[in-house]
Amino acid sequence: MDKEQPLESPLAAAIKAAGSQSAFGRLIGRNQSTIHDWLREGKPLPAEYVLLVERETGIPKEVLRPDIYPDDSATPRASLEPAR
Repeated sequence: MDKEQPLESPLAAAIKAAGSQSAFGRLIGRNQSTIHDWLREGKPLPAEYVLLVERETGIPKEVLRPDIYPDDSATPRASLEPAR
């Protein structure tokens, strides 16, 4: 017997922020069944929706897709001045 377990993922958080799988699907222009499949299969949010979802839900792109948008806040930036 396959029991569905609550999913903890950036996609699940975005769906929760939207209110439901149906609402999230309307937000990005996809069917609820597609959203359900992404969750069930453990797929990340497709890259083409990341910036829209960030804008509409407030969930940062670095959280939604850290593989595409790494969190640079902890990485020191290289100096813009030329080496001497």
